[in-house]
Amino acid sequence: MKTMSQILVASRYLVLIAVLGTLVSSLILLVYEALVVAEGVFEILAEGRISKNAAKLIAVDLIQAVDVFLIAIAVYMISLGLYVLFIDGDLALPKWLKFRDLEDLKANLISIVIAVLAVLFLREAVSWDGTRNLLELAAALTLVIGVLILYLSQKGDRQG
Repeated sequence: MKTMSQILVASRYLVLIAVLGTLVSSLILLVYEALVVAEGVFEILAEGRISKNAAKLIAVDLIQAVDVFLIAIAVYMISLGLYVLFIDGDLALPKWLKFRDLEDLKANLISIVIAVLAVLFLREAVSWDGTRNLLELAAALTLVIGVLILYLSQKGDRQG
């Protein structure tokens, strides 16, 4: 019969549920958005229209695709991070993608969230029709991004 400590050590493999769930979710999101982009390209080519307005619509669609791809990458990074932290700490990853603890995983996720928020604003700015107040959105995003950057800098100060 296993002792309690052996059971607890083995229970870390339960995290594989989250690892597989986030990995599959990321893959589905990446493939789906790639199909959306491909469909958009085929529609543009089939219509054959060339205009400034069409170019602006294409730009907005591409910015939205980048947004979805960034979210898929964030989910993928969570999958990798959980796997490294709970299952195999020796997984070969690039230097910039190291996970020593949950704080590293959160820092990577926050960095992606900042990029997603910046892309959100870019999308709104590119598609701006003059009726919405972009200043309010910019102020709100600046506040959120500022707090996230402050959190990351505080984390860096504690480790350094």
